[in-house]
Amino acid sequence: MVSGMTRLTVAQALVRFLAVQETERDGARERLIAGCYGIFGHGNVAGLGQALHQYRESLPFFPARNEQGMVHIAAGYARQRNRLGTFACTTSVGPGATNMVTGAALATINRLPVLLLPGDTFATRTPHPVLQMLEVPWDSTVSVNDCFRPVSRYYERVERPEQVIPAALEAMRVLTDPAETGAVTLAMPEDVQAEAFEVPDEFLEPRVWTVYRQPAAPEALHRAVELIRGARRPLIVAGGGLIYSEAVAALRAFVDATGIPVGETMAGRGALVSDHALSLGAIGATGGAAGNRLAREADVVIGVGTRWSDFTTASHTAFQDPGVRFVNVNVAAFDAGKQSGLPVVADARVALEQLRDALSGWRVDPEWEGRAAAESRLWEAEVERVMTLDGDSSGPPAQSQIIKAINDAAGDTGVIVNAAGSAPGDLHKLWRARDPAGKSYHVEYGYSCMGYEIPGGIGVKLAAPEREVYVLVGDGSYLMLPGELVTAVAQRVPIVIVLVDNHGYASIGALSRSVGSSGFGTLYRFSENGSVPLDPASTDVLPLDLAANAESLGARVVRAASVEQLREALAAARGADGPVVVYVEADRYQGVPSYESWWDVPVAEVSEEDGVREAREAYDRDHQRQRQYLRSTHD
Repeated sequence: MVSGMTRLTVAQALVRFLAVQETERDGARERLIAGCYGIFGHGNVAGLGQALHQYRESLPFFPARNEQGMVHIAAGYARQRNRLGTFACTTSVGPGATNMVTGAALATINRLPVLLLPGDTFATRTPHPVLQMLEVPWDSTVSVNDCFRPVSRYYERVERPEQVIPAALEAMRVLTDPAETGAVTLAMPEDVQAEAFEVPDEFLEPRVWTVYRQPAAPEALHRAVELIRGARRPLIVAGGGLIYSEAVAALRAFVDATGIPVGETMAGRGALVSDHALSLGAIGATGGAAGNRLAREADVVIGVGTRWSDFTTASHTAFQDPGVRFVNVNVAAFDAGKQSGLPVVADARVALEQLRDALSGWRVDPEWEGRAAAESRLWEAEVERVMTLDGDSSGPPAQSQIIKAINDAAGDTGVIVNAAGSAPGDLHKLWRARDPAGKSYHVEYGYSCMGYEIPGGIGVKLAAPEREVYVLVGDGSYLMLPGELVTAVAQRVPIVIVLVDNHGYASIGALSRSVGSSGFGTLYRFSENGSVPLDPASTDVLPLDLAANAESLGARVVRAASVEQLREALAAARGADGPVVVYVEADRYQGVPSYESWWDVPVAEVSEEDGVREAREAYDRDHQRQRQYLRSTHD
């Protein structure tokens, strides 16, 4: 049967196509492209802008205030929907397009699907050079959109109308493939967007992209079982891929059956509820004592859905057993092969169920299981101690106290959203995960992008309107990207934003002090002769009023001067019909300790400063523990 044809512009065809795409997993379907965020300019207003207006009932459109911010909204949405749905984002050519590059990098690094539709210069080149065009004398095909190539999992410049059909299909394939997903960029020349052609009706019909659960290869499963059975001190490291696979229940069943304890990465935090006897919590550079102590002694490490970043491995110092070997369960072969591990390329949920069945009747050494349970109890007591510090009642609260107040307000299913500064490390250690689905912890730490928090929180709330969403953002990150607060106001997105002010870059200040540089350049202060003041003890900070700034952007603002006032404000914010900002100052110097971990930040090898020389000596000592994991799993 020959398909009929409909005459449409390229932009109209693409919008109609996007409006009817669906994903399916385990028999459940949902919309793949929930809508489109955009900021219009000459490069997209007459093409994609016209199409989005014409078909606004089919594909909802939402104006954004910053191009990077709207990509973060899409990424936050995609993560909360377990990568089964996302938003499209469109911009003009030029600075609007390149503003999305940071968002694209974040999405690709975190393996999150986002669809980017930047305008581009004329395919015909007739009026060139045009407004906002980059001219490259030796290559006329180059535009600023080529910046998207290294940060996109699929990139295409649609230079002819017919090209949009295969490009759109390929874009959907990549977006819905859990092993390949990330930012997908279709650069759209402004003349091509408006050009009409005959579109096959089949292209415009509803289409379902099924996400199949891949089982482990029998040989890989057999070898993994042999390694685990032969282990005396096995350890599971749960990553974000486990949560995206909705494998939380399968993990718990596997742990209950085998007695193997679980440490969690940043993205995997909450994979096992914190009150489980074998939950060790955070592991790695920002890990807790329980996770890092058992990691140091583990002889077989089972990574499930982790890409093994340096924060997870503590810069390759976390796992110190001389013969340690890795079993890596991952949908992506690239990640499954890391650490010289046994690659078990499979869906996390299916693989855990296969492993549990294959290990039926086997249980870990009782001494190791008892040790893990004891360390878990000790760590729980330490978390409680740190989160309930009295401190100086006359001064601002510690960040740990602020986290506890949010944690208590969030209950079992509230979601914490964070990305940058000192808060991610503190949250990784201290957050008590209570949600059986593992979706209460949303810390973007693949790119750790300042400015992600507010737009990311919008995306989370749009993806899960039934949940309370708490955005924890520091003053430095807030100042990077406050504009999407206006988007939250305009869309009446009821998120609670806890704006923590410590008057500078506290996280990097602490890191600077640890390498002997006294926190140089990390406080907001008046400059001296155009330079940063040298006196780190100066209290001459800038008279910023971030609460007033947030209020000027349309948000309801509450100022909290104490932990008790913070708790009252969080309780009062429930049920609001738009964003509520709770402003609270925090003690800049009262941090959460590091627990038997290390992060490789090279210190200057020579210096005139005593503090730097001392830090270098400590660095050289710690660096000796760094290792490559090369032992074959075939032994």
